[in-house]
Amino acid sequence: MKRNEKPMKERILEEALQLFSQNGYTGTSMNDIAAKLGVTKAALYKHYKSKQEILDSIVEKASEYGLPEEQQGEDFLSERQVSYDDIKTYTKEQFSYWTSEEFPSCFRRVLTLEQYRDPRMANLYQRYLAKGPVSYMEPIFEQLTKDSQKARQLVLDFYGPIFLLYSIYDGAEEKESVVDILDRHVDSFSQIFQQKATAVK
Repeated sequence: MKRNEKPMKERILEEALQLFSQNGYTGTSMNDIAAKLGVTKAALYKHYKSKQEILDSIVEKASEYGLPEEQQGEDFLSERQVSYDDIKTYTKEQFSYWTSEEFPSCFRRVLTLEQYRDPRMANLYQRYLAKGPVSYMEPIFEQLTKDSQKARQLVLDFYGPIFLLYSIYDGAEEKESVVDILDRHVDSFSQIFQQKATAVK
């Protein structure tokens, strides 16, 4: 379905999300959203009573969209014995999800911008992009290393560069070059990880 064929309430959320991800919540007005949609501000108020209600609806949509969080990592762990290839595949899929898919990538940028203004957004930022990934990767690494302290340090060593690459990706003209860096990091770390894991056995 083309964007202009979608219901107006959905189109408002999509265009507002784009604007929030570029200009921030405070830097975007209802007039801006209306102009992007080619409608009057009065037409917006028929669907949403305020800009805050639009943001609240975007957050609600995020929860319905199925953004990755701790439970997903736990499910990933519980399904079977996790291998190094599993971690590589999962990591690359998550990076693509947060950078290439329209809703998740825009929502990630909104969380990055708004975490300093809104405690709720700060909590979501931590849940989806900071503490959350660390917490659900830690037991996976512990399963492989059999050592909780080493597992936590390995998670930080592994995820830190990936976290940085989100920002590099956003500013890069050649997006594929950043994906190449990710691939090299994951492959290199996998080799180091296997050596460390073998050393603690």
